[in-house]
Amino acid sequence: MDAELVELSAAVGEACRRHGLTIVTAESCTGGWVAQVITHTAGSSSWFDRGFVTYTNEAKRDMLGVRMNTIETHGAVSLETVSEMAAGALNNSKALISLAISGIAGPTGGSPEKPVGTVCFAWCVRDTAGVVELPSCERRVFAGDREGIRRQAVIHALSGLLQTIGLARNMP
Repeated sequence: MDAELVELSAAVGEACRRHGLTIVTAESCTGGWVAQVITHTAGSSSWFDRGFVTYTNEAKRDMLGVRMNTIETHGAVSLETVSEMAAGALNNSKALISLAISGIAGPTGGSPEKPVGTVCFAWCVRDTAGVVELPSCERRVFAGDREGIRRQAVIHALSGLLQTIGLARNMP
């Protein structure tokens, strides 16, 4: 496991422990890599609830409740889809924070509108009353080969979790 990923996961874990938060992941293009990095961290069972690997559209629908109309209208790699993935991950877990990722890691599958390297992210929080807040979503385009794009996506996802934890700890 590379040092940058180990360091990010440890920081996420420490922040979760400090604030009593738990995480769930919903991953597509990263294939569970975020969950792997998190579970590499000793003690992660106290702050990581579960991970969903939803590589196909059917898995996104069956496991997370993503509407097929969302995928058909906006595509599997869209802010709308990852938003539903993040909310669905929270609704199918006991976690308080979720992360969702869907992207085009290549080398094929890109288009002019969504080139290879396009990755969509969503981070979502369940408030103290149990209500799932609207996800914070972001689209990035990373350069590199398949492995490089996926690694950059994992780093960005973990960095986004740190920011989300910072916001969640300030919830009423």
